[in-house]
Amino acid sequence: MIIIVRGGGDLASGVILRLHRAGLKVAVTELAKPLVVRRAVSFAQAVYDGRVQVEEATGILVKTASDAQSEWDGGNIPVFIDPEGAICDQLHPDVIVDARMRKIIPDDLKLSDAPLVIGLGPGFRASIDCHAVIETIRGPYLGRVIWQGQAIPDTGIPETVGQHQADRVLRAPADGVLKGMAHLGDHLQAGAVIAEVNNIPVLAPFEGILRGLVETGLPVKKGMKIGDVDPRLDKDTWRLVSDKALAVAGGVMEAILSRADLRAHLWD
Repeated sequence: MIIIVRGGGDLASGVILRLHRAGLKVAVTELAKPLVVRRAVSFAQAVYDGRVQVEEATGILVKTASDAQSEWDGGNIPVFIDPEGAICDQLHPDVIVDARMRKIIPDDLKLSDAPLVIGLGPGFRASIDCHAVIETIRGPYLGRVIWQGQAIPDTGIPETVGQHQADRVLRAPADGVLKGMAHLGDHLQAGAVIAEVNNIPVLAPFEGILRGLVETGLPVKKGMKIGDVDPRLDKDTWRLVSDKALAVAGGVMEAILSRADLRAHLWD
């Protein structure tokens, strides 16, 4: 079985990691310049560095279908720069997971793209754009498989972490190019300089661990999410896939295993 995950951000990477751990062949497609925040747990980072390790799994930037097979044989996860998903025509995936989290009705996804097409979160309509939608909002519905209907609409409000909500999210103070001044995993004091955009500093809003920051050198727009500070002061969680991502991954696995035609050749 071949599974292609469109998008390699932190939520997508929880899905990728869990499927990989189950012994399935997973490939990732990404933009040429992905704007991922939690780079330490995002397979999209392979686009910049050529390879990335997310927990114990390694993602490798590749160009061809034969390259992908070589990486699968080596126990790795191939990552393509392929925003259009053109590699699907060569790999013929059994499952496509759209994990780009664009939160809009997709104009480039249809039921005929694969035997099973899964969409993560808002914007997807089960039985119209995809076969199944996985809920991505925390709460009693997180990770549930929706076969008819849609996920809960996006609230636009960051989830609470350690009694902090909107203030834990770092946003660009202006249009410009981001320059990182701190490193992922750094223990920051309130007011510490994390980054600059056009020489305007981005400061730590409180004491915490720098959990995410977009790649230095990328153009950003004023108000865009560019980083994330974790108030819990745990020195390890910044490099671990989140519980939310793993819960969503469980929903993806449930959707796959619910299909008898796919179960028959899971590890083919």
